[in-house]
Amino acid sequence: MITESTIGELIETLIDYRGKTPAKSESGVPLITAKVIKGGTILVDRREYIAESSYDSWMRRGLPQSGDILITTEAPLGEVARVGSDARIALAQRVILLRPNAKRVDPSFLFHYLRSPQAQASLRRRASGTTVSGIRQPELKAVEIWLPPERAQKCIGAVLDAVDDLIENNRRRAEVLEEMMRAIYREWFVKFRYPYHEDVPLVDSAIGPVPQGWVVAPASTPITVNPRIKLDKAVEHPFISMGDLDDRRMGCRPSEYRLAGSGSKFQQGDTLFARITPCLENGKTGLVQTFSENEVGLGSTEFIVLRGKDVGSAFTYCLAREDDFRMHAIASMSGASGRQRVRNECFDTYVLAVPPPELAAAFEDSMAPVLSLVAVLRDESTKLQELRELLLPKLVTGQIDVSTLDLDALVEESVA
Repeated sequence: MITESTIGELIETLIDYRGKTPAKSESGVPLITAKVIKGGTILVDRREYIAESSYDSWMRRGLPQSGDILITTEAPLGEVARVGSDARIALAQRVILLRPNAKRVDPSFLFHYLRSPQAQASLRRRASGTTVSGIRQPELKAVEIWLPPERAQKCIGAVLDAVDDLIENNRRRAEVLEEMMRAIYREWFVKFRYPYHEDVPLVDSAIGPVPQGWVVAPASTPITVNPRIKLDKAVEHPFISMGDLDDRRMGCRPSEYRLAGSGSKFQQGDTLFARITPCLENGKTGLVQTFSENEVGLGSTEFIVLRGKDVGSAFTYCLAREDDFRMHAIASMSGASGRQRVRNECFDTYVLAVPPPELAAAFEDSMAPVLSLVAVLRDESTKLQELRELLLPKLVTGQIDVSTLDLDALVEESVA
């Protein structure tokens, strides 16, 4: 039997710092703002901090605990995340902490329910505001929650937690693989410690000692900037927006399909490099991995497309992630404050040592299995997210009997 309750009836603690902004510092205790709560998690990108010395005085309304639920109250409304094992965090305005009363609701069930279409619809109904939709604390506490029996709550929470764990495990594995690839890139092409490097002497160049046989040239020599691509305007093409790019990782899956229009054009293996502030400073860079051969994608007008010519796609992507390459691009920005853009000419003045073709090819061959596995993991995660979004509303409303659910079979079928 499903009963009706409200958020206010199911929590024991609510912490709200509405209207208050703490002084930020370069390091210290992570400050959780509304912009880093997304997709059920707390993003580690663009993290801000408050000083350790001011933590206790700022968090005087209460300290977060592992398992607490964070929900954004506006800009955006209704994003939800859970506090992890490291609960020493500070809360900014527009983020409310909810501590479930475990005697009244299963904490995992409540967390997942708040992400469901039913809860999100209730949040929107109780929100106010014209330009920016937000929700006041009394209205948030009045949001309706439909509760199945306690045993079903625990089972539903455990099932959805298991799916989230699989997604998180894939994410971590992909991150480790990418970090490994970038570390090998730096060993080979920055520190010049590639296979059999002991047999190749270093010679003087305009950028310092480089291995004999390497060519010192602008980045625009081994890499094509914004390659010309023919586009069939009669069909729809996969579209990648700036929001589809990760701040730290290569993933960039198309979010929709569009007919031809203005913007960037790219193909499998191309690197998408954000040209506008603050996206470039935040690290938005992607490697196109989900296209079929000869498929052409469309994207934001604020992408610069980089395609390896004398080097491969792995080399090109790794170079685009290097700090000095990015700082060179940032230094070239021009335009009005807040809307500055990278000038394409900056790639003519960034000079690097280009490896011989056989070494460049050896790097691509070595990294091909890594890129392939990263693509598989990201594809699995996408399918698992789709499974979770399918299960979530049906489980929390009782349309699917959780006691008869074979999660292993569903997962296997989803990622097959």
